Amino acid sequence: MNYDEFNHFCGSFAGTSHVVQWGNSDVWKVGDKVFAVGGWSGNSQAAFTFKTSNLNYEFLSHYDGYRPAPYFASRGMKWIQQTETSGELDDDLKYYLSESYRIVASGLSKRKQQELGISQSNQPCS
Repeated sequence: MNYDEFNHFCGSFAGTSHVVQWGNSDVWKVGDKVFAVGGWSGNSQAAFTFKTSNLNYEFLSHYDGYRPAPYFASRGMKWIQQTETSGELDDDLKYYLSESYRIVASGLSKRKQQELGISQSNQPCS
């Protein structure tokens, strides 16, 4: 997945917004809460960062192509950075980005979810 594909995918979720910050990274938010970051790898290699469940964090922390996300994980947050961007893990990345969106969106108030047009069954548009 490249950054254009990443941005297209993240933009397909309801109620999202995009900003460029943190060293020219593509930062995706839902209800002003970050759910995905494209870039921010510390070198020229592409990287994608997302929030995970506790179980996925433990699994991915020790899986090739992933690492605890710099800055987030060092502060005790369950965020992972995918550094394997050859395309081999693109389907997995879409799953984890979808899960990150779901986790963050579900933490918003019901009122905010309704304002943003988020339903419990929201899935990205293809």
